[in-house]
Amino acid sequence: MHNGPQPTDLGDVRATNRAVVLRHVRDHAPCSRADIATHTGLNKATVSSLVAELIGYRLLRETGVTENRVGRPATMLVLDGEPYAALGMQVSADELVVVAIDPGGNRLLTWQRAFTTLTATAGETVTALAALARRALSRVTGQGRQVLGLTVGIPGLVDTTGAVPLAAALGWHDVPLAVDLRKALREPAFPVTVDNEANLAVLAEQRHGGHADTADLVHLTGTAGIDAGIVVAGRLLRGARGFTGAVGHLPLDPTGPPCRCGRRGCLEAYAGLPALVDRLLPDPAQDDPVTDFTPEIDRIRALARAGEPTVLTGLAETGRHLGHGVALLAGVVNPATVLLGGHLATLAPWLLPAARAELAERTVAPDTGGCHLDASTLGGIAAALGGATAALSTIEAGRLPASTGG
Repeated sequence: MHNGPQPTDLGDVRATNRAVVLRHVRDHAPCSRADIATHTGLNKATVSSLVAELIGYRLLRETGVTENRVGRPATMLVLDGEPYAALGMQVSADELVVVAIDPGGNRLLTWQRAFTTLTATAGETVTALAALARRALSRVTGQGRQVLGLTVGIPGLVDTTGAVPLAAALGWHDVPLAVDLRKALREPAFPVTVDNEANLAVLAEQRHGGHADTADLVHLTGTAGIDAGIVVAGRLLRGARGFTGAVGHLPLDPTGPPCRCGRRGCLEAYAGLPALVDRLLPDPAQDDPVTDFTPEIDRIRALARAGEPTVLTGLAETGRHLGHGVALLAGVVNPATVLLGGHLATLAPWLLPAARAELAERTVAPDTGGCHLDASTLGGIAAALGGATAALSTIEAGRLPASTGG
C-alpha cells in the first residue's frame, strides 16, 4: 500500500488558479492579463489560458484597450457573469426576503414579502419560501440566466446538512429545512443550502457593506432573534458544528425577563424584536402577540424623534444591554468593528450612545484601539444579500458552471 505523497489533481490546481484570477479581477478591475500575472505570481501563459476560458464562460469580459499606462497598450478585463444569477433568501420576524445578484455583484432583484413568521409552522414557512423562490427563479431564468445556487438564512442553529436543530425565535426544533425546500422546489439542478442568517449577513458586510475591508468584523442581526456573524482574520468563524454566534442567548442576568429559549435574562429577552416592542409599546388590550413589526418599529422611531421620555429611556436601557453583550463578545474574539443590523440598525441613533458607553465601561483597555460599534448600512436585507453571495461560492472557488449559458 502506497502511503507517500499523492500527485496533485491538475483539475484542482486549475480551479485554484481560476479562483485567483477571478478574485484579482474582482478586487482590481479593470486590469490587464499582465497585471494579473504580475500580482498573482502566475505565469503569463497560464493567465492567458485561464482568461480565455473565463471569457468563454462569460465570467470575464474585455472592456477595450487602455493607453494610459507604462509600456504597450493593454486590453483590460472586468467581471462579467451576465448569463448567471445567484439567489439568497432570509426568514425575518415578519417577512421573507429574496435577493438575486450576478457574479459581478450587480443586484438583479430585491423582493420583500410580508409573512407572519413567528406564528407560522415550519411547513407553512417552507411553502411560502418555495413560492417566493419560484417567482424569483422565473424572473431570472426568463432573462436567460442560469441559476448557480440558492442559500437561505435562518435565525437559529443550522447544521452541516442544512437542518435547523433549534430556532428558538421561530419555535422550530429539528427542521430539515434544506431537504424540505429542495423537495418543494422539485429537486432543482442547482444547490439549495441553508445557513445562519448572521453568517450570511457578515458575508454581505464583507463584500458589499461599508466595512468591506475589515478583516475582523461582527454583524449582529436584529430580526426574529439576535445572532452574531463573526469574521476573524478575513475568514468566517463557524466553530466545531457550525453553531458559532448565538449571542442572543448570552445570559446577562439570571434574574432577568424570560427568554423564548426557556432561560431568563438572555440578550434577546432585552433587545430582541418582540421583547423591544412589548416593552416600549405596551398594549394591555392586545390579546395576540404582534406579528407585523415594521409598523411598530416605525412607531418607536417616531416617538423617539418626538422626544417621548419613556421610549427614550427604554431605548437607552436596551442600548446598555446591547453594549454588555457586545463587550462579552469583544472579550473573546476582539473584533475591530461590530455592526448592528435589522431593527437594531433602524433604531441605532438612540441605541448606540448608551451601547458604546457600556461597551467602553466593560472593555479592557478601551482607549487602546478597542472595538468600534456602528450601524450596518445594508438595511433589512443583509442576510439575503449574503445568501446570494454565498451561492456564488462554487464559481468563486474556480469551478466552472455546468454550461456557458449561451
